Amino acid sequence: MTLDELRIEIDTIDDKLLKLYNERMEYVHQVGELKNTTGAPIYRPEREQAILNRLKKQNNGKLTDEAIDALFIEMFTVARNLELPERVAYLGEEASFTHQVAMSKFGAMSSYLPIKSIQGVFREVSRGTAKFGVVPIENNSNGIVSDTIHSLDAYDLKIIAEAVLDVHLAFATLSDVQDIKRIYSKDIAFGQCHNFLEDLGLEDVEYIPVESTVKAIKMALEDKEAAAICPKVASTLYRLPLLFDNIQDADNNRTRFFIISNFENLPSESDKTSILVRLPNTPGALVEFLNDFEQSNINLTKIKSHIIEGQSLFFIEFDGHKENSDIQRIVKKHNQGIKILGSYVKETDDV
Repeated sequence: MTLDELRIEIDTIDDKLLKLYNERMEYVHQVGELKNTTGAPIYRPEREQAILNRLKKQNNGKLTDEAIDALFIEMFTVARNLELPERVAYLGEEASFTHQVAMSKFGAMSSYLPIKSIQGVFREVSRGTAKFGVVPIENNSNGIVSDTIHSLDAYDLKIIAEAVLDVHLAFATLSDVQDIKRIYSKDIAFGQCHNFLEDLGLEDVEYIPVESTVKAIKMALEDKEAAAICPKVASTLYRLPLLFDNIQDADNNRTRFFIISNFENLPSESDKTSILVRLPNTPGALVEFLNDFEQSNINLTKIKSHIIEGQSLFFIEFDGHKENSDIQRIVKKHNQGIKILGSYVKETDDV
C-alpha cells in the first residue's frame, strides 16, 4: 500500500474508534446515573483493574501491557470526569514523584492539588476539598514513611489503591561540577546518591536539605554555585539544565504510594489489606495475634512497628480482602485493637 492509502485506512479506523468511544461513554453515563441513586463511588479501582487484566489476557497484537494500561487508564479518567470531575491532592509540587504517580492513576483530565505535607493531604481529603489523596508509604532504601502511618492512624480515610514507582534521580545545575559549592535536595536523596557524589568529589560540598526535590530545583535556579538532585522530568519542566541522569546508587530504587479516599473497595481477583494494630502490653500478645493468621492460612506480607504517643503500633499487611470470612473472624476476635486501613487491588508483594 502507498503512504496515502495507509493514511486513509488509519483515518477510517480513527472514525470507528470515535464512534465506539462515544458509544462507551453513553453506557458509562447510564452507570453513573445508577450510582448516583445509590451513592456509590464513581472510581472503582478493582473494577478498572479487572478490565485491564481481561484485556491483557486476550491481547495478541503489538500493544504491550504498559501501552494497554496507558490507553485505557486515560479513557477511564475521561469517563469519570464526564460524570464527576475529580480533584486529586498529592504531596509536593508539580513534577514531583508523587505527582507523577497521581498522573499515572488519574490521567491528564483530573484536577490536581499540590499539598505541602502528608498530613495536609489527609486533611484536605477529609474535608472534601479533594476526593482522592496520593502519599508515599515506603521506599526500599529508607523504609516506612512515619508521617503517613501517623496520618492513617489519625484520620478516618481508606486506602483504595497502591502504586509503585521506580525512582530515578538526576543532577541538574547552572554551573560546572568543579564550581559547585552547594547541593539542594530532599534529605533522603543525598544518601541515595552517596556513591555518585563521592565519585565526583562532591562529598565535602554543603548539602542543604529542603522539603522537596522540586523546591531544590527552584533554589538551584537562583544560585549559580549550586546544583539540585531531582527527578529528570522536574528539571525539564523548570528548565534547570540536566548534567547527569540516573545518579542513584541502587538500580532498584523504588517507592510505594497509597491512594486514599472516603470509600471502600469491593473484593477483586487479588487483594491486599492494610491494618494498624494496638496490642495489650502483655507477654506473647503479638505472637498470639500472628498465630491467628497462620492458623487461618493468611499470608502476612509486612509487619512494621511504630511508636505513636508512647504506645507501640504495628503496621501489618496481608493477602486477601477484609470481607474474607477468615479475616473477619480475626478482626472480630481483636476488634478493640485493630483499625482496618483498606483492602485494595494488590500491585506488588513488596518494594
